[in-house]
Amino acid sequence: MASRNRQDAERAGRRAETLVALYLQITGHRVLARRFRCRAGEVDLIARRGRTLVFVEVKQRSRADHAVDPVTARSEERIIRAGETFLTRHPRYVEEGFRLRYDVVIVTGRWRISHLRDAFRGW
Repeated sequence: MASRNRQDAERAGRRAETLVALYLQITGHRVLARRFRCRAGEVDLIARRGRTLVFVEVKQRSRADHAVDPVTARSEERIIRAGETFLTRHPRYVEEGFRLRYDVVIVTGRWRISHLRDAFRGW
């Protein structure tokens, strides 16, 4: 049973990431990477809008009141480290002086999106 619940949660998370990727595109972002993984951690989505590079953590919740404090300090560290790895692999964003931003996007229910810009700070 636990395995089935885990699979359901994984599927819901992937749907939420797809929805958020579409949302970002509609709002003028270009999605550069989905589920960027490295030894240091993982970032759900990496997008660019103008001269801003956005590292996005997607959280899917059944209800809005379950979305309070969606990202732990440990998760922030994991996302920041993965973002640093992305930048070492794509140094042009640093060389060209892109602004970096860490956002959290919460999907509640099937489609309600709450976008928390600059949810936490890197460097």
